[in-house]
Amino acid sequence: MPSPLLTRVRGVLRLRRYSIRTEKAYVDWIRRFIRFHEMEHPEKMGAAEVKRFLTWLAVDRNVAAATQNQALNALIFLYREVLAIDLGDIGGVARAKKSPNLPTVFSEGEVMNVLSALQGEYWLMSALLYGSGLRLMECVRLRVKDINFSYRCVIVRGGKGGKDRVVTLADTLVDHLKVQIAHVDALHQRDVLEGYGSVWLPHALERKFSSVSKELAWQYVFPATRRSVDPRTGIERRHHLGPSSLQKAVRQAIPAAGIERKASCHTFRHSFATHLLASGADIRTVQEQLGHRDVRTTQIYTHLLERGAGGVISPLNRLIAKPVVRR
Repeated sequence: MPSPLLTRVRGVLRLRRYSIRTEKAYVDWIRRFIRFHEMEHPEKMGAAEVKRFLTWLAVDRNVAAATQNQALNALIFLYREVLAIDLGDIGGVARAKKSPNLPTVFSEGEVMNVLSALQGEYWLMSALLYGSGLRLMECVRLRVKDINFSYRCVIVRGGKGGKDRVVTLADTLVDHLKVQIAHVDALHQRDVLEGYGSVWLPHALERKFSSVSKELAWQYVFPATRRSVDPRTGIERRHHLGPSSLQKAVRQAIPAAGIERKASCHTFRHSFATHLLASGADIRTVQEQLGHRDVRTTQIYTHLLERGAGGVISPLNRLIAKPVVRR
């Protein structure tokens, strides 16, 4: 039997138009918070219990800073938006340490090697991650109308922070994307003939424009292989390809390309930024392409260039002509 409290949480999240991924994450954290306190109802708890849970995550579970912050956000949402309870001061929590590590970046040759180890949709999606600097979810959520061939650009809708932005589209991907959209069109027509064909629309557009959900322009560029039931509406639809399938394909392609460093789909985005800066692109341009709010976030990629952000030249370069004695 579903929990009445968690049902309320889901209802408020949907009313506030939170994404399904955020909904699942928040509900999971609230459930873990309740279990941690031996099934005590949150109304009977407060700031002290929240502090104890967050401290346990940092000290005993050794979670990342982003993970602890997500748990905190979920609990603040629970108390503020659902229970209408003011937690007051929740300072004094042991904070998880944020990793200072620089991001992993592929060389241009490594990008080509990884792409060569991929096929079909996974190749095209990975090429977009690198060629346009997209985040994983920005790529899988692309719709047909978001690809502008005339201006060679991709419109990212509702990126991180809910912001839209325009990014470049590589000329070499135009023909591949046209073939992909033709495949989407054929698949969509088959769904329509079978009595389906609608797609999830944001911001209640489906209620305002009932026919829009079946237009090709709104279909996902990378659709799932099978239709599924929307957990929020109960409607059977074709959603976008799951992000985990692309992650798995890239994870297998990386060692196949002879790369032993830890890397992922996001490494393509890091490589996009670093290679743009290395080619002479202005840092503000790269900031806009990546959708960073603060240019300081973009500046981290300057540290990955051949001579670093400060233009430091290794002293070994002055000794390169001298023989090195090895013992």
